[in-house]
Amino acid sequence: MNKTVLAVLAGVLVGGGAIAAYQNLSTPYAEVVSSTPITEKEPIYGDVISSTAVTETRTGSRQVCEDVVVEKRRPERFGNKDGAVIGAVAGALVGSQIGGGDGKKLATVAGAVGGGFAGREIDRRHVGGEKYTEVEQQCRTVTEPREEVIGYDVQYRLDGETLTTRVDKKPGEQVLLGERDKVVGYDVTWRHEGQTGSLVMDEDPGDRLPIKDGVIAVAAKDTPPQG
Repeated sequence: MNKTVLAVLAGVLVGGGAIAAYQNLSTPYAEVVSSTPITEKEPIYGDVISSTAVTETRTGSRQVCEDVVVEKRRPERFGNKDGAVIGAVAGALVGSQIGGGDGKKLATVAGAVGGGFAGREIDRRHVGGEKYTEVEQQCRTVTEPREEVIGYDVQYRLDGETLTTRVDKKPGEQVLLGERDKVVGYDVTWRHEGQTGSLVMDEDPGDRLPIKDGVIAVAAKDTPPQG
């Protein structure tokens, strides 16, 4: 074999060894089959710049009470019926003193009737007993228009933008705008040399995952391969 052939063979052997060494030193990768975001709800707050009350005129009713001095009269010693009764008794007594026999009876009856009528008239015309005053609470319902706060127009800042919204209650330094999904990790499924597995990662891994000593080389909780 001449020197030229030997040189070519030596070059092939050296080149093949270099390729094999490169392949042994290169890092193997697992294929990422899927990467699903893991989310949880978080509140959205805006920094309040200003808030203005929104009012509406409405008609409402309310009860108004006040103390009033009232003049009253104390009860009579005898009521209307008592006056008639006393008058009848007095008239009968007077009539019984007149005449005798049937005339006396008639006089007694007439005296009773007349006395009752007279007593009733006296009670009717009487101005009453002693006057006095008393404080009473008197109430009435008043209907009137009034301004009622129905909400607040709020100007706020969120993610560098100035926006507005309307809320029911007066806000403080921040206003609650709602909720949004926050990504807290990724549920990753991988495949390598016929085996599959899954793990949870903080960030999206992309298309592949590095493998070192037969294990996925990432700071994550992995599960055993499944055939």
